[in-house]
Amino acid sequence: MNFSLGIDFGTSGARAMVIDAEGKIQAQAQYPFAESSNRDLAASWQRVLFTLIEQIPQEVRKEIKGIAIDGTSSTVLLCDRWGKPVTEPLLYNDARGLVVMERLKAIAPSNQVVLSASSSLAKLLWWEIEQMTAKDYYFLHQADWLAFLLHGKLGISDYHNALKLGYDPEQLCYPSWMEQLAITTILPTIIAPGMPVSEVTTETARHLGLQPNCVVCAGTTDSIAAFLASGAQQLGEAVTSLGSTLVLKLLSRNRIDDARYGIYSHRLGDYWLTGGASNTGGAVLRNFFTDEELESLSSQIDSNKESPLDYYPLIRVGDRFPVNDPSLQPKLKPRPTEPVEFLHGLLESIARIEARGYQLLQQLGATPLTRVYTAGGGAKNLAWTGIRERHLQVPILPPIYAEAAYGTARLARELGI
Repeated sequence: MNFSLGIDFGTSGARAMVIDAEGKIQAQAQYPFAESSNRDLAASWQRVLFTLIEQIPQEVRKEIKGIAIDGTSSTVLLCDRWGKPVTEPLLYNDARGLVVMERLKAIAPSNQVVLSASSSLAKLLWWEIEQMTAKDYYFLHQADWLAFLLHGKLGISDYHNALKLGYDPEQLCYPSWMEQLAITTILPTIIAPGMPVSEVTTETARHLGLQPNCVVCAGTTDSIAAFLASGAQQLGEAVTSLGSTLVLKLLSRNRIDDARYGIYSHRLGDYWLTGGASNTGGAVLRNFFTDEELESLSSQIDSNKESPLDYYPLIRVGDRFPVNDPSLQPKLKPRPTEPVEFLHGLLESIARIEARGYQLLQQLGATPLTRVYTAGGGAKNLAWTGIRERHLQVPILPPIYAEAAYGTARLARELGI
């Protein structure tokens, strides 16, 4: 038998999934993160990683031939030449890189995705000015370091995680403008996601009950893993994630990068996964309604009827896509007295933002949209789905697999995407 293991480190927990050569799930495990667990994050990640693998039945573990890991984009750490962390990891949403933004703007071209206070490169430059870097250190993303714990090879990353570090996935190299940085010696070597890195170490194989010839592959980010799990694979197919925020990813023949609108593209084989993330979404809905109220009120909405209310639903000031404006004000008025009308207006307005996002991608040259798979909690809301179909004018489908760990297992099985 030939099994593949995918491990997903998301924002709220971690999950492991084993699939066979036909893609059938053979085993899975999960580990929720404690909300207050911020002390010694790296040690916690290591414990979670090993615990997840140990939860997989031994008879399944011994058949695993490939492993891949995904992590949250721009969650990073520095470690020494033995792989021991020398800093606390900085999480995906850590914006302390704000202090280096003027320096970054003077170095990087205006359309670069690194021009964000929370980008991987901004975090690395912050460590540099804090005098926390050294020539024999290694800069790693969350997925890179977790994979190192299994295969023992330092300084290797993938071009999905490395996009916000400045790596050019089209030319397959670091760009020339990065050569003037003093920290280039600690940048990781970049390979394609899913490509084999090394077999597990002898100690890892013995400790976790894995075969010595089990290969650990380069990983990816959690959002791309979710795309790979969804079933979307043809040009023009997209995945909308309706979680706390609204995230759009469209498989396109053409690469679209436009910082004016918060748009960037990941390489996916010979194509591009282009899109952006808006701050609107489920978090706004839960700011006004409980889950029970959302279910009850949504059942009273006629999705064929357009709400006249025109909102820009945000919890706080600022959005990233399709309007990239940190000072954009939430628009949540007028508020009708009937809760069902207010909810209808919110769902309608979020659907308009989603449609505007896909229209913008196509206006800038992306492949025309043909169908949308929906991930996240909002996918269960039938009224919202009906409203979105009216705006998008394409079929909306549930994902074939909802868990990102499935997409990462597929990455390990196919050895490169």
